[in-house]
Amino acid sequence: MNPVYEKLLKCYDSYKKKIDFAPKVALILGSGLGNYADDIKVEATLDYHDIEGFPVSTVPGHKGRFIFGYVGEVPVVCMQGRVHYYEGYDMADVVLPTRLMKLMGAEVLFLTNASGGIKQGFQAGDFMLIEDQISDFVPSPLRGANIDELGTRFPDMSHIYDEDLQNIVKKTAMLNNIPLKSGVYLQFSGPQYESPAEITMARTLGADAVGMSTACEAIAANHMGMKIVGISCISNLACGIAPTPLAHTEIQEVADRVAPMFKKLVTESILAIDKEL
Repeated sequence: MNPVYEKLLKCYDSYKKKIDFAPKVALILGSGLGNYADDIKVEATLDYHDIEGFPVSTVPGHKGRFIFGYVGEVPVVCMQGRVHYYEGYDMADVVLPTRLMKLMGAEVLFLTNASGGIKQGFQAGDFMLIEDQISDFVPSPLRGANIDELGTRFPDMSHIYDEDLQNIVKKTAMLNNIPLKSGVYLQFSGPQYESPAEITMARTLGADAVGMSTACEAIAANHMGMKIVGISCISNLACGIAPTPLAHTEIQEVADRVAPMFKKLVTESILAIDKEL
């Protein structure tokens, strides 16, 4: 058996021995949304340490656990603390949580993150609906022998982010008077912030925001046939655009400041998605 798939199945077996819950939506909580799960009807929690072979997040502020519960009447699994490639994990481990949530039963992957804004007019605190992505600067999670049980060898990537889900989020933002921009997200490897020249390159390539996660997770989810939607919080202007050097504490402060509005947008979007699908 493919060792990556074997590891995934062991994690799934470990989960099934502890949790009896079938989510419909999988939600990966980025910076500023770490406490989102505190506001839902929680049915169970599962620490990453309690899943055999599961990668553990080392980023400050990431709690490192799955939260199972309900947003309204919608069963969800929240990933409270994602795993990043820059932490030293293989890419297969970085996307293992995404694959595991699909095996749990999730049909929709709702991605959130904090990113650096590139597009003219973006400001710290804006929300950007992810319309497309650029992932060429990190290894593909599909590299190596294909896991046929998960998906095809050469998956199409022309519609990674589901257009119907995008329209639902746009309508939800409008109904709730939440300003929402849109654009292309580019994933760099990190953990260092980008140089001004790299940001110039990213802009030339067509990116509107940059970060250190998300694109690889979307590829893995798309490979497995999940419907994907993503919202990025522009927590700072990217290097060379911002007038001051970047600092993680300041970025976290912005994410925390807009967190209540971000939470509302995510909650109302999940409820609307459940009604439409």
